[in-house]
Amino acid sequence: MTVDIFIPCFIDQIFPETGMNMVKILKKLGLDIHYNENQTCCGQMAFNSGYWDEAKEMGEKFIHDFPNDRYIVGPSASCVGFVRNYYPKLFFNTALHNEFKQVKKNIFEFTDFLVNVMKVTDIGATFEHTVTYHDSCAASREYGLKNEPRELLKHVKGLKLVEMKDTHVCCGFGGTFSVKHEAISTAMGEQKVENALETGAEYIVSTDSSCLMHQNGIIQKQKLPLKVLHVADVLASGWEL
Repeated sequence: MTVDIFIPCFIDQIFPETGMNMVKILKKLGLDIHYNENQTCCGQMAFNSGYWDEAKEMGEKFIHDFPNDRYIVGPSASCVGFVRNYYPKLFFNTALHNEFKQVKKNIFEFTDFLVNVMKVTDIGATFEHTVTYHDSCAASREYGLKNEPRELLKHVKGLKLVEMKDTHVCCGFGGTFSVKHEAISTAMGEQKVENALETGAEYIVSTDSSCLMHQNGIIQKQKLPLKVLHVADVLASGWEL
């Protein structure tokens, strides 16, 4: 089976190793990978900032970049959730009505794809550390992700998963929210990091690198004994193709 790879802006520009690790895992599962090098942003940032015309233009390109009727897999619940939930608002009853419906049907967040499409929970990874999992708002509320990331982490050899309190509470990133409401965003991020510290975990793990970037800024500024990792980076640990 061939799958298309969607690499969001955050991954492409700041965390490219996460995209490579996702590809590494998919290849291990025997999948053929197709990456359209012309792909760009899905339009989420423009949409959330109120620039719907610009977001629609970017969305049109996104739809044309994934014209094939095959799975599209991306390491970001936020971006994939945006395509699933808001392209219907942008392209309903337009010339791309049928095309956006096909993209919506095909696109999956990485952990959801592994657990619910590929029916895999054990990648054969080894990661001998204590981690706590951060539920991003986009993953739990926009995308509807449930226990898939935790199921994958529980099968990682040597990994100890501990839950932090108030897992349902936002970390404060929220995309442009962190820019427009810096003080509130920072306070929320500090609380999330404090909750993670209380667990004794060495790493905060999540499906969304944007949230991890926000929390890592606080960790580094305060020189705290914590690190952050995308779930794909954890699952790619301890083995080679």
